[in-house]
Amino acid sequence: MMLRKYITVMLVATLTVSLTSCEKLLDVKSESQITDQVYFKSEGDFAPYVTGIYVPMRSFANNIVYGTERSEELTNAFNARLSTAWSQILSPTVGAVNYGSFYSAIGHCNLLLEKIKTFEFANQATKNRLMAEAYSQRAYFYFYLVRIIGDTPLMLQAITDENVPLLPRSKASDVMVQIMADLNMAISLFPEKTYVSKYRFSYGAAQALKAEASLWNAKVLGGGATAFNDVVTAATEVETSGVSLLANFRDVNTVKANNEVILSAYYQRDEIGANYALNALPFRSVVAGAANLDSIPVAEVSTNGLGSYQITTKSRGLFSGLTATDKRIPFTFIIERQGTTQKYAWITKLPGNKYADDRISDNDVVIFRLADIHLIKAEAYAGLNNTAEAIKSLEKVRLRAGNGLYTGATDKASVERAIFDERGRELFFENKRWYDIVRFHTGGTINAYTYVPNLVGKTTPLYWPLAVSVLAANPKLKQTEGYLP
Repeated sequence: MMLRKYITVMLVATLTVSLTSCEKLLDVKSESQITDQVYFKSEGDFAPYVTGIYVPMRSFANNIVYGTERSEELTNAFNARLSTAWSQILSPTVGAVNYGSFYSAIGHCNLLLEKIKTFEFANQATKNRLMAEAYSQRAYFYFYLVRIIGDTPLMLQAITDENVPLLPRSKASDVMVQIMADLNMAISLFPEKTYVSKYRFSYGAAQALKAEASLWNAKVLGGGATAFNDVVTAATEVETSGVSLLANFRDVNTVKANNEVILSAYYQRDEIGANYALNALPFRSVVAGAANLDSIPVAEVSTNGLGSYQITTKSRGLFSGLTATDKRIPFTFIIERQGTTQKYAWITKLPGNKYADDRISDNDVVIFRLADIHLIKAEAYAGLNNTAEAIKSLEKVRLRAGNGLYTGATDKASVERAIFDERGRELFFENKRWYDIVRFHTGGTINAYTYVPNLVGKTTPLYWPLAVSVLAANPKLKQTEGYLP
């Protein structure tokens, strides 16, 4: 019953977003108005609108072009489908994207926040929760943009007609100020510190986003010790919000809304779309004859498993020396054996579910979970030169994995590298790695241009370019540094 109710709400929300579409706010004027006269006539109009904003948020969470494909994690398998992001060949005409969908989502947040502030609710807590979610959503969208293009236009006004402002790029540090303001407002508004739903922003999820954004602020935008301390404070709030590490790593990404999850994007069989792991699942004819076929997550037909990605030797190498102890390995990858020959190294994380007719990629996409927060906190403590506390947070993840206490060197550089490698093991294929690489590159732990195989010998900037069409439509925008105008 609850599942059907959620699906119904999502369908209503999708219609809401479609009917009120304000497309391409970054680069062109919208051809259709947001007909706010049709909505917000009663208290009940606001909840479906907020729910509708989770639809584009889920789409962004399910996009691995930015967070995984540019990292070292993936390489092509049987059915090559990796993009220009993976090849690191980016330009305004090849590999660039239109960012209007982000500003459409931001526009919905702005409109909701504008309309709700003077609207009387029978229950103030309900109003506060909806506002808190909208502030959190807007912070999520802006943080996403800051990480992929750096400086980005800052649009805070509600758009109610075709007069969409053409804005210049604001400094990423200024956008981060707004992100923090939105998250602080959200945190103050949530009427409870528990998890009403793991598929919606909550007090804990807002604190998790604040921890991750503060870490970016500290290491990439020069926020320094103040931002590192903000990470520690926010992460501590998450750790005491009622979540806990699961004993069995297998369940982390396969059991929906489990105790380790802070926020995730919902997926179910037969709904529109599939999660990004669809590309990683092999189909039967590709792995026919494998000696270890029963251990490989296999789809019967190619439409349910595309056989496109496999884990790289570099990512597998992070587990070197831990094969006898690390409990995550069977639920991260498996090397196909054809006789005595090792073939593809298939990904076993996000394996979908096996039904009577076929395997389907319907695992939730986890946006935040507790192990991630422990490692974020460890990284912040290392940034503050408090390696003793950093190691304590690191060990929480190591111990669950079965690898025991940390026994390496305790200087800052060594501990930071240990955290970077641990994130590579723990969060493989969870859409985090490229952002980790940028942070640790900026912080001096690694050199992205020697660490990421497809960046070696290239000078491709770490941020993405703006598309030619975006620049042509908005003369106030300047191209991302490192690309031709």
